[in-house]
Amino acid sequence: MKLRKGSHNATGLKFGVVVAKFNKFVTSKLLTSCVDGLTKHGVTPDDIEVVRVPGAFEIPLVARTLAATKRFNAVICLGAVIRGDTPHFDYISAEASRGIGQAALDADVPIIFGVLTTDTVAQAIERAEPSKLNRGGEAAKSAIEMATVMRMIKGEGDKVASSKLTSKSGEHRARSKK
Repeated sequence: MKLRKGSHNATGLKFGVVVAKFNKFVTSKLLTSCVDGLTKHGVTPDDIEVVRVPGAFEIPLVARTLAATKRFNAVICLGAVIRGDTPHFDYISAEASRGIGQAALDADVPIIFGVLTTDTVAQAIERAEPSKLNRGGEAAKSAIEMATVMRMIKGEGDKVASSKLTSKSGEHRARSKK
């Protein structure tokens, strides 16, 4: 059996980050934690490009466009859609989700969904709080892991790690034949 999984070493990788300006009191915290997560895993600040868009609805187009440039190993989408008194929440959250998902399928680059969809402002703030489980930092980890998995699958990754797994599998098969 050949097992492949991504690593959290992002040295030499480049990331695009699309961030909604709407609900900036939340999205700014998501962005800060995302950038911190990327740099803690080896990404240099020069290898991170942040694009601000008006709101979550505009994220998919920019994410797809960034991915199409082939300059990034992954694109991270950050936003916050908070339920209000009208059905606007339902339309925006559904279209942002659908659009980001479609962009990810169309691209040859991982596109990570880091858009909060919450019922209350308090829930959004809690999910963006750096001292807790900040979804921006989680999106960064997912992006790193997906970027390294894609490199490995395409044959650009660490061939030593892959060959070690193959060797161990071979050893296991040899032992089981005895």
